[in-house]
Amino acid sequence: MYRHTAEGELEVFIAHPGGPWFPGKDVDIWTIPKGELEPGEEPFAAAVREFEEEVGLRPQGPYMALGSIKQKGGKTVHAWAFEGDWEVGRPLWSNEIEVEWPAGSGRWARWPEIDAVGFFSVHAAKQKLKMAQQPLLDRLVTALKVTSLEI
Repeated sequence: MYRHTAEGELEVFIAHPGGPWFPGKDVDIWTIPKGELEPGEEPFAAAVREFEEEVGLRPQGPYMALGSIKQKGGKTVHAWAFEGDWEVGRPLWSNEIEVEWPAGSGRWARWPEIDAVGFFSVHAAKQKLKMAQQPLLDRLVTALKVTSLEI
């Protein structure tokens, strides 16, 4: 999701993963809301479903295809952008994951899959976003024909 500020600056919406692994980590860890394909599901349908499941907001088109990237672990991520907004004060709703933590302890706990979201300038988002996903920002900027002065 992206928006333009009153000053015309492009901002992108990204999410911080929940769970026990990344508390306090802020650089090269944020992500676009995304997830796994269900059996027989098309990538676009999965993207819409996962965005809503992860942040609690149903995306609304029109949509802009940003192609795909391959993450460090080998996972292929297909992405679409849409213009939208997140109301100030809107609570984050995220589905939960169940994890054995610490690993091998036999203790299971539930955490939100996403624990924070926000709009950031493209420059700030590039600092926070996983490196493998940064080309998606470049593609969005190119597709929107944003000049470097607006970033």
